[in-house]
Amino acid sequence: MPVDPAPALASYLRPRAALGRWGAPGPGVRDGLLAALLAVLGFVPTLSTIGVELADLPERPSDALAVTLLLAQCLPLAVRRRWPGVCLVVVGAAFALHEALSYPPTFASIGLYVAVYSAGAYLARSRRGLAAAAATAYAALAATLPGLGSPHRLPVFLAFALVLVVIWLAGTGMRRRRADEVERRRLAAAVATADERARIAAELHDVVTHHVTAMVIQADAGQYLLPSAPDRASEGFAAISGTGRRALTELRYLLGVLEATGETSPAGRAPALGRVNDLVEQARQTGQPVEWTEHGDRRPRPDAVELAAYRVVQEALTNALKHAAGQPTVVRLRHGHEDLEVEVTTTGPAAAAPATTPAATAPAATPAVTAPVVTAPVSPPGGRGLAGLRERVRVLDGELEAGPLPGGGFGVRALIPSVPTVPTVPTRRSS
Repeated sequence: MPVDPAPALASYLRPRAALGRWGAPGPGVRDGLLAALLAVLGFVPTLSTIGVELADLPERPSDALAVTLLLAQCLPLAVRRRWPGVCLVVVGAAFALHEALSYPPTFASIGLYVAVYSAGAYLARSRRGLAAAAATAYAALAATLPGLGSPHRLPVFLAFALVLVVIWLAGTGMRRRRADEVERRRLAAAVATADERARIAAELHDVVTHHVTAMVIQADAGQYLLPSAPDRASEGFAAISGTGRRALTELRYLLGVLEATGETSPAGRAPALGRVNDLVEQARQTGQPVEWTEHGDRRPRPDAVELAAYRVVQEALTNALKHAAGQPTVVRLRHGHEDLEVEVTTTGPAAAAPATTPAATAPAATPAVTAPVVTAPVSPPGGRGLAGLRERVRVLDGELEAGPLPGGGFGVRALIPSVPTVPTVPTRRSS
């Protein structure tokens, strides 16, 4: 069946469709249209009174040279952005000859103002040299016109020079404004890049440090138990495998977030409050005695809030494994109407000599890999972990406190509003 091409052709010929295909005209096209428009209007006699007239000499009949000078005062504007200095020289010389030869005024002489503005706005090099040359040429023209019979004297020429200077300065101001805008955008992009790098570094720290610390402790315990209790060592190696899989899952999620653009949803699953129990069980498998309590009813919260709470527990447990292995740790989560409170405390002697004691064993439901651990005073953790947590919580209008406990040990407490006033980037989770 033949297809009627009329609808497709009509759609192709619509102005809006054509604009969508070809796009808006560029600066060079617009400048060319401006030059052509001035050239056409320059031949309209009624518009000649709007043109620039400096000499006020008795008019002579137009000829081929007059037409050439008319076109030379406007057509160079087509390259006013690319070659602003050349444009000003050509237009200025044509204007000076047009005035000195006393040809009739023309609307095309407006091109002189445009050329002066363009030189101030787009000329990047030899600005002072061009300004000095233009001033010298204008002084010579002003000294020549009275000898040719111009009735104007010095005040008129000075006033016209002042107009040209103001137009030049207007172009210079626009150039500086554009440069400032480019610099502002560059600085904003640099700050955004630095912030994004810091955020990615914090995410990688939270994911990698916690899981790798747990895997190292479990591997050390497995090596210790392998000769004497191979069955328990196999349980520890199984725990290492599970920890590695969880680390890979979170890393896949993070990579999915980094690769997501537009409407593409990131792959994987964002850690949330429902998975805090996994962190507790993982810590118990390393031999760390952890108590987990949760108060209040869970309610829907923004993903950023739940992720921040999850990271607080993760970082606190990681520090407990690194700095206070074998010391009792308590994780408390309180669901309030307006906020979410997370508290992780690790008890320990305020000052005690290092001593080798067996690690506490986990509950029977979760077999723990026990190994000798060093019980030492709980030292305050350092590095980027807590600093990253403070920034994460601060962005959500929350507060985070971390420091030594009065009776020995270390505590971390975060209070996060359920609905932050600062806009946050939503984190989509797969169902």
